[in-house]
Amino acid sequence: MEENIGTPPKSLFEAMDVYIGERAASGVFIDGGGLYGTEDAVNFVVKNGEVTRVDGPYAEGKEVVGGWSLLQYDTLEEAIADTQTFADLHAEHWPEVTVVSTLRQISEGPEEPES
Repeated sequence: MEENIGTPPKSLFEAMDVYIGERAASGVFIDGGGLYGTEDAVNFVVKNGEVTRVDGPYAEGKEVVGGWSLLQYDTLEEAIADTQTFADLHAEHWPEVTVVSTLRQISEGPEEPES
């Protein structure tokens, strides 16, 4: 989402409480939370075998990760449909901002090489 756009409206907080509560009750929601802005962020950059520490804020960044959630679905189709519902809540309750909701699967480690 965009950085420094203010606090989401109360109606979005209320809608998200219902959304998360329903998913927690059904066992889909595992964990999640919001994130502060980049003003106090610390990045460690690994490049060419060297580690460099870079402290925020990051003037070049236009978008930041505003929050995260860990959910478990039985099918990819269910995950996609529910991510659409999450995006729809933001469109309905906070239409003046741009929010990107990204769905990604969790890797369980490197795949075994084929024999």
